[in-house]
Amino acid sequence: MQPNHRLHQLSRFWRLPTSILGGLISSLAFPREGIWPLIFVSVILLLVSVRGLRFWSATFVGFAGGFAFYASQIEWMSLYLGPVPWLALSVLEGIIFALGMGLIAMIWTWLNHRIAGPFKSLAIATAIAIAWTSREWVSINVPYGGFPWSRLAQTQSTSFLADWVYVGGLPLLSFMIAFIAALALGFQVSTLRSNLISSVAISTALAIPALIVVPSAAESGSYVVAAVQGNANAGLFANTERGSILKNHIEASKLIADQPLADEIDIVVWPENASDLSPFKDVAASTTIQNLVNDEFKVPLIFGTITERGDKIFNSSILWEPGIGPTDWYDKKRPVPFAEYVPDRDFWYQFAPDLIGLISRGYSFGDRDGIFEVNGTKLGALICFEIAIDDIGRNLVGDGAELILSQTNNADFGQSDETFQQAALARLRAIETGRSIVNISTVGVSSIYGADGKILASLPTFEPGVMVTEVPLRTSTTPAMTIGPIFDLVNNALAVVLGALAIAYRARRKARDHTDTSQEASL
Repeated sequence: MQPNHRLHQLSRFWRLPTSILGGLISSLAFPREGIWPLIFVSVILLLVSVRGLRFWSATFVGFAGGFAFYASQIEWMSLYLGPVPWLALSVLEGIIFALGMGLIAMIWTWLNHRIAGPFKSLAIATAIAIAWTSREWVSINVPYGGFPWSRLAQTQSTSFLADWVYVGGLPLLSFMIAFIAALALGFQVSTLRSNLISSVAISTALAIPALIVVPSAAESGSYVVAAVQGNANAGLFANTERGSILKNHIEASKLIADQPLADEIDIVVWPENASDLSPFKDVAASTTIQNLVNDEFKVPLIFGTITERGDKIFNSSILWEPGIGPTDWYDKKRPVPFAEYVPDRDFWYQFAPDLIGLISRGYSFGDRDGIFEVNGTKLGALICFEIAIDDIGRNLVGDGAELILSQTNNADFGQSDETFQQAALARLRAIETGRSIVNISTVGVSSIYGADGKILASLPTFEPGVMVTEVPLRTSTTPAMTIGPIFDLVNNALAVVLGALAIAYRARRKARDHTDTSQEASL
């Protein structure tokens, strides 16, 4: 391909707007809009915008789509911190997205020249899905632990395709979405026989979830959980009256007495940051919680607060038992970079001193397991964005969790889509782990999901309320707990191999073109 041809390809007016449109449409597929079929339209538009381009041209076009993809979904980041973090993260993730689209275009071109026959579209769609899912893995893991958000799978929490996560977790569901979209795109250029094969493949991918049996019955009894939403302004930068957040949750807890299962409760759960006073430093808070647990609840309480040990600060969840006091705790293992701590603070302070200065304290990384054992039952705990991290849920199940508590604080994000996107992840995680998940927030969305993803209880947002619900306890493991990590490993390895082969093909082709040009010149 000559340089003038390359410029001609890049200058085609439709590629950039098509890529941007594809990125923007994705936001309508994510909660709260949740028009999940639109994610296939989004992926198809993004793919068609780079088809036939070389690596750097596809990367350029892919960045426009990637930036639109992320910026349209995570506008909630700007609610309290302004546009800088939102734009910075969208640019960073857009760059990773762009490189992924460059890789896809390169692999696509190679396979288009090397493969013939009726299975050509199937092979290309598989390769595209491998590259897309591997790019997602990079986005959710790097840098600084990555941004575990905006995955294709996140759009399917209410669709029948959600059951794919029972088999292989969120990565497999993302793979299937990219695979179906790429196959559908191939219809317009394939032969009749190839289209028939693609039709069978798409139909199979869509039909298999209906055949998957997602068990949800109790295997080790049941547990009555009282989850309390205090409707407290518990944002990171909220300037609330000292002790008001704890007071809100105490007041909301009084609603438990009116619930039908009030006398059968096994555990009371408050969300992340439910007590703005650490009971380990504030004697009055400690006494208040102790009296509440001993005299009112008479069952253990698990609640979120900030703790200090030595010179370290932790975002913690505390188990407080009647007649005893605090007996166990979990420290958040994956605090959020540039929100709960600032990695390489001195470096980033040079670029945004006012923004970095807002984050005055940095939470340390916890190293304790997330298992609370209460009267012989193992409860798994995770905090806020950890619901989006694959290995957190896998580890809890591996450590014996029979029920998972997802304690979160969404107060910083107001009425935005963030809390609905997080709730979608909680529902998918319930299906993936085969565990009921109590997703309890300071302000909502608060819901309890069964192991099959069904909503067992929910609360209106920005209102105090309680959910007192009997949930099944489960001990078996889903296929995803085994297949998920293996799928990640194999998929990433295949992406590397496909990329290397495509690069080698491109190098050989370039060398051949150079040789042909030299020979023509000599003549």
